Amino acid sequence: MQLLNPVDQIFLRLERRNQPMHVGGLQLFTLPENAGEHYVRDLVTRARTFDEVTPPFNRRLKYRLGQPFWVDDTSFDLEYHVRHLALPQPGAIRDLLALVSMLHGALLDRSRPMWEVYVIEGVTGGRFAIYSKFHHAMMDGVSAMRILRRSLTAEPDTGNMRVPWQLPPKPGQPENARATPWGGAWRTLRATARQTAALPRAAQELYHAWQDAGVDPDFTSITQAPRSLLNRRVSGSRRFAAQSYSLTRIKRLAGHYDATVNDIVLAMCASALRAYLAEQDALPDKPLVAMLPVSLHEDDSHTGNRIAMIFASLATDIADPVERLDAIRRSVNHWKNRYRDMSAEQIMAFIAALSAPAGVNLLSGAAPRHQSFNVVISNVPGPKETLYCGDAEMQGMYPVSIVLDGQALNISMASYRDSLEFGLIACRKSLPSMQHMLQYLEDALDELEPVDTAHVGADELVVDGG
Repeated sequence: MQLLNPVDQIFLRLERRNQPMHVGGLQLFTLPENAGEHYVRDLVTRARTFDEVTPPFNRRLKYRLGQPFWVDDTSFDLEYHVRHLALPQPGAIRDLLALVSMLHGALLDRSRPMWEVYVIEGVTGGRFAIYSKFHHAMMDGVSAMRILRRSLTAEPDTGNMRVPWQLPPKPGQPENARATPWGGAWRTLRATARQTAALPRAAQELYHAWQDAGVDPDFTSITQAPRSLLNRRVSGSRRFAAQSYSLTRIKRLAGHYDATVNDIVLAMCASALRAYLAEQDALPDKPLVAMLPVSLHEDDSHTGNRIAMIFASLATDIADPVERLDAIRRSVNHWKNRYRDMSAEQIMAFIAALSAPAGVNLLSGAAPRHQSFNVVISNVPGPKETLYCGDAEMQGMYPVSIVLDGQALNISMASYRDSLEFGLIACRKSLPSMQHMLQYLEDALDELEPVDTAHVGADELVVDGG
């Protein structure tokens, strides 16, 4: 029995019917040339033979004195968690995304381990898909993407299949290595000591942030986000849209403007949001503010939640795309410089204190239009090499995140090979025609192209919105 830490408990308390608190991913695979008629069915059957489920996938919630604990599920049913579905012919991408939208809007059963995997056959072009979702109390988006990465192989190999719920040990870790109660207690004690030691520096940085709010134009505070269409109450209906963009093109633009890839990505999102809100006649006069999660995981050995935040101005009040990019870069660099000499524990303590009012608002839902930020934008580095599920090549991987009351849109992305894979999730009722954002993201790249290279390297659409 293991008590959930305070951060993980927050994700349980935030969950309501209209805001499921799970993260997920959609992976698209190409059937091998020699695939038989029952290839996908056989794949599911084989996956279900991996029935020695490892933590945290074998744990369910149990409450004692009002507090949530993880306990081993003695009635675990793998067939419940691993499901086989098929699209109606001809299996259009629009139908796949509509299915993922519906699945992502459904709550996970808290009486069972809180994860599900769907293997979906019949995707047009000789493809199949795997959609996975994990409760945020189990792991954050970075951990989820790393686990999905480790469940794939770098070579096509039918004899070396892996599954997320039974991963091989990492290099250097014995196969029979087990966590002991004393080891867990010692790690908890050390973590508590580090967190306590971080408090004085966090208080100092909080004071400096309060000073910066009045004098530094590049500092984006949690009080600057304007009211917008993005910050409305949400329903349980979801719309998921996904698309791939050339990472080579984005890197080339980053080099041209002496910016980072993340700066260019934020500029893409800012331009797309500006165009979308203008289309809806709802563009605020003040710049939108994005919250950027920053992973503090030291390696891929940890699940759970370990993130910091950057509050960045998207400069949507600036019409010129190059000037907008420069303003975004300065805003992000302010936070990078602030975090540069801080430990992970100091950063987490600082963010916890800074965003406490926003956390109370999210938990209570009292003022959905009064938000500390307008949109969440996250970017997770992914694998550079081609990956396989057995002998099926992965064509793309698209993150699927969370929307909340007051946060009706989430933009997430992950790199894979030479692509940056965008996954946009929104409340379908709050944000009409959200899939238009995909074209606006493409337009944003065109806007940033230097005049002498405009329209060079335009991206091919791999997956478009449904």
